[in-house]
Amino acid sequence: MNALDAVRRIAATRDGIVTLDQARAAGMTVHEVQRLCRTGRWQVVARASYLVDAELHGGVSRRAQIRAAVASFGPGAVAVLATAAELHGIAGLRGTDEIHLSVPGPIARPVRVGHPGVVVHQSTIAPDQIVPVRGIAVTGPLRTLTDLVLREERYPAVCLLDSALNRGLVSGEELLRVPGLIRGRRGAVAARQHLAEADGRAQSPLETCSRLRCVDGRVPPDALQLEVRDDDGYLLGVGDLGWRGPKVIAEADGRDAHDSPHAVFADRRRQNRLVNAGWTVLRFTWADTLRPDYIPWTVRRAIESTRSAR
Repeated sequence: MNALDAVRRIAATRDGIVTLDQARAAGMTVHEVQRLCRTGRWQVVARASYLVDAELHGGVSRRAQIRAAVASFGPGAVAVLATAAELHGIAGLRGTDEIHLSVPGPIARPVRVGHPGVVVHQSTIAPDQIVPVRGIAVTGPLRTLTDLVLREERYPAVCLLDSALNRGLVSGEELLRVPGLIRGRRGAVAARQHLAEADGRAQSPLETCSRLRCVDGRVPPDALQLEVRDDDGYLLGVGDLGWRGPKVIAEADGRDAHDSPHAVFADRRRQNRLVNAGWTVLRFTWADTLRPDYIPWTVRRAIESTRSAR
């Protein structure tokens, strides 16, 4: 196997990324790497980090960008904050092109030339708080949540907590440790309140935001993921938010889960079964959560209507 083939094998397990040190260890010279970059066969992604056979990848993936950034800052670099949440698949934050890294020592200063979009932090991170995600050093889920819950406002913070709980990345028992970890730190008082509102039954940030709007509007649901069955025990449907007394269900219609034709037809059949069983079904989207009063007002009207009809 020649040196270039060896490098390709390395890159194949690393989102197409290889570092200069890896290329040299495989037998390539600096001149050969530079020539491949000049001809466009390789693409510089970060300092001394390259996308191998760039024309075959159709662009640099987001994970490849993060991998290259972490590698370019050396073995002590760790993906943190929103970037760590992104790699773990913890939802709740707006998308961003920024890459957040923690780098030990004096290197953790304003980003050097060749690292656009990289935000460097200097944090004390214990070795047992770092985990690999597809070979990228990342703060573990609990440490990631601990860092973010101190920084984020209520809605995104609770969304992050709900997402991590729902995906099984942390347990409720683990979250009980967070107040002790953040004691005395800026934002700790608000963070403890965010922790108290976390509920892993929420299956998306949209469900979390819809629930919080209802809580703020003084019509909190009394059930999440409410199973509705007929007299024979047949499952008619599951409601994201439920008010069992007035028989009202609210569905959070996110684009990813409800936009396919199959999902649309399934939603309609399920809604028909619930309506025929005497339930009122409401549907909310992201746009609805942007108006603080709309969701609770709609729920309240539905509850009043069902009560007046009896």
